[in-house]
Amino acid sequence: MTGRSPIRRRVLLAAGYLAAVTALPASAQPSRGPVRTRVETALGAFVVEVNPAVAPITVANYLAHVDGGFLDSGSVYRIVTLANQAAATTHKIEVVQWGRNEPEGKTPPFPPIAHETTQQTGLRHRDGTVSMARSTPGSASAEFFICIGDQPALDFGGGRNPDGQGFAAFGQVVEGMDVVRRLHAQGKPEQFLKAPIAVVRVRRI
Repeated sequence: MTGRSPIRRRVLLAAGYLAAVTALPASAQPSRGPVRTRVETALGAFVVEVNPAVAPITVANYLAHVDGGFLDSGSVYRIVTLANQAAATTHKIEVVQWGRNEPEGKTPPFPPIAHETTQQTGLRHRDGTVSMARSTPGSASAEFFICIGDQPALDFGGGRNPDGQGFAAFGQVVEGMDVVRRLHAQGKPEQFLKAPIAVVRVRRI
């Protein structure tokens, strides 16, 4: 008799968790307290705190990726600085983007999630805030960014994205912001790094 592989079983468990949580209305989401995760990179580690009661859909997605081990062997692959944005950019930002960094066309472990705006959650893009990278609303999956300094242009109604929906903030770096700044200091003239910086593992603590 052949059983499911550990990887396949891990995918099914994580997918089931994410589906069960995100299917609930916001009022029925689990009201557990804050959860901390440790992100280990080639340049050091930082700790991200998330609260399922504040951004239930986005936090469930993040924790499903963490618990399934899907962020291990990811990377910091995009660093946005004031210097590497076009001079004509109206709303310049500074962020460190990281995650699975999937090749174009590769299917991520979980489907994209509904867009939880900062208007819904009450969160704001402040120094150390962790948020979802996206193109259109509802396209976010396994790519994240960390704010360097306050970034109000990324909030709902902010001008960075023409659709005005902003980005889905869901967590905060509570330890190791010096490491995040060290990562940001690796920025180059191009935003996307030719040699991405390894994210070794991400675990709950």
